[in-house]
Amino acid sequence: MSEQIATRENLRLLVEGKLAWEETKKLIRLSPKDTDRFWKYLDILQERVAWKDRILLRISDHLYIVAKKGGGRVVKCDCGQELGDYRVNWKLNCRVYVRRTREEMAEVISIEEALPNPELVEMREFYCPGCYAQLGVEVVPVGHPLLFEILPDLDTFYRDWLGRPLEDQSPGWYAEKTPELTAKWAKGG
Repeated sequence: MSEQIATRENLRLLVEGKLAWEETKKLIRLSPKDTDRFWKYLDILQERVAWKDRILLRISDHLYIVAKKGGGRVVKCDCGQELGDYRVNWKLNCRVYVRRTREEMAEVISIEEALPNPELVEMREFYCPGCYAQLGVEVVPVGHPLLFEILPDLDTFYRDWLGRPLEDQSPGWYAEKTPELTAKWAKGG
C-alpha cells in the first residue's frame, strides 16, 4: 500500500503544497511508514535549490541546515544566502522589521480582536538579506531576546534514528553558540 501512496511524485506534490487533502491524509496515516521517505524528501528538496551543499534538514519553508563542502554546517535560504553556523540563531543574520504600534500590526492582522497589545509586545519579522523572503515572525514582550526555535541534534538523529551516521559527527555539533557570538559583539569583536 505504501508503494501506491508514498510515491516520489506524491511527495513532490506534498512539498509543493499541491497534493490533494485525501492523499495527504493517507500519507500521514500510513502505517508502517516507508523507510526511505526521508531520503526521498531530501532528494526532492535538493532538486529544488540551485546550490550543491547537501541538505541535512529542512527547518522552515525557506531554510535548511546544510553540510558545507569543505566542512561546517550552516543555515541556508532557498536563494543560497547563508545565515551562519546552525548552532547560532540564524535570526541574527537577517533583515528585521519590528512592528511596535497597533497601526503597524494592523497592516498584517486584520481581525481587531486578534491584535496584540503594543504596550506589552512587539512583532518582529525576519527577512533573508539575499532574496527578502520572510523567514519568520515572532510576537514577544518588548526587549525579549530573539527566540531560537530549533537546535537539532543532527548526529543523534542521523545515527540513531536514520541509521546513517554523518561523516563529521562530533559532540561539539550539539552545542548552542549564540551566546559566544553575542559576547564577542559585546566586546567589540
